[in-house]
Amino acid sequence: MARIVMKFGGTSMAGIERIRNVARQVKREWAKGEQVAVVVSAMSGETDRLVNFCREASPLYDTKEYDVVVASGEQVTSGLLAIALQAIGVPARSWLGWQLPIRTSDAHASARINTIDTEALNASLANGEVAVIVPRARKIPKITYEEMLELASVGAKVLQTRSVGLAMKEKVRVQVLSSFGDPDAEPTPGTFVVGEDEIGEDQVEQQLITGIAYDRNEAKITLVAVPDRPGAVASIFNPLAEASINVDMIVQNVAHGTGSTDVTFTVPGAELARSLDVLEKARETIGYEKLVPDTEVCKISVVGVGMRSHAGVAATMFEALAARGINIQAITTSEIKVSVLIHQDYTELAVRVLHTAYGLDAEDAA
Repeated sequence: MARIVMKFGGTSMAGIERIRNVARQVKREWAKGEQVAVVVSAMSGETDRLVNFCREASPLYDTKEYDVVVASGEQVTSGLLAIALQAIGVPARSWLGWQLPIRTSDAHASARINTIDTEALNASLANGEVAVIVPRARKIPKITYEEMLELASVGAKVLQTRSVGLAMKEKVRVQVLSSFGDPDAEPTPGTFVVGEDEIGEDQVEQQLITGIAYDRNEAKITLVAVPDRPGAVASIFNPLAEASINVDMIVQNVAHGTGSTDVTFTVPGAELARSLDVLEKARETIGYEKLVPDTEVCKISVVGVGMRSHAGVAATMFEALAARGINIQAITTSEIKVSVLIHQDYTELAVRVLHTAYGLDAEDAA
């Protein structure tokens, strides 16, 4: 008997009929005698709606209350799925974090799991209950943990970043499937997220770019005329870190004999108001002259383990964007990723252009 964890995103849970469709797919695995745990997202668009309510109530919302509001979306869908499963003869119950319990750090809105008490959940599974916890783009048979982790972190919505990180740490093979189609039929293979050793060195060498992702949930902040002295940058990012605000892309301009420099960086769009508040309070310590926010930006990223052994990936990206008149505002890289910040109006164009530049929309790639 295997233990299977099935995760369904917001589009799969977008309405009662889709939830019934999910329930039938869960029943198929349960009927095989497997122990099944299901993790669900809120209905499509619901989390964004709840987040916007928090922002409208107060741009500097209490993060503890934010967690209470936003978590309600998943509470609804977990209960509805349990009801739908019970209706088709599957013993099921919903579980909330406090019922297990799941204990986390106190960084509200971005907490990390410390421990999970699995005794009650294991007992439930042992009793047979189900626990409810680009147009021409191509399907990829296999992708490495590292590639999926990078794609998830830069905007790809297929898998959540932490789930990929945990799978990589524990060496758990992850299969990504579509929840649409005939729920009574065996699903198509989908995409496996696996270790690089399972894909094979030859295939890794041949596959230059695995995917392209974009993230509109970015806000750019520029601090104008920051004193050019040791410790100045630390005085900017220490207060942000203490407020549990994640900073992504960072650009520091070279000082030209003026004794000052400009520092530009990005934060999640939802954290812009808190970031500005933190920086305003630290203005005297930092010593900047002006604070300039910009929400009309988007991060575009190309990801692939083939970058480790191939030169010219970044040059191809820059040339393709330049040929269509798309200006790059910031750049960041890792061993298998290149990301650029552009104006949000060029998002769709940039994604299409880069798919073509790297051959990801080829007719024989489907």
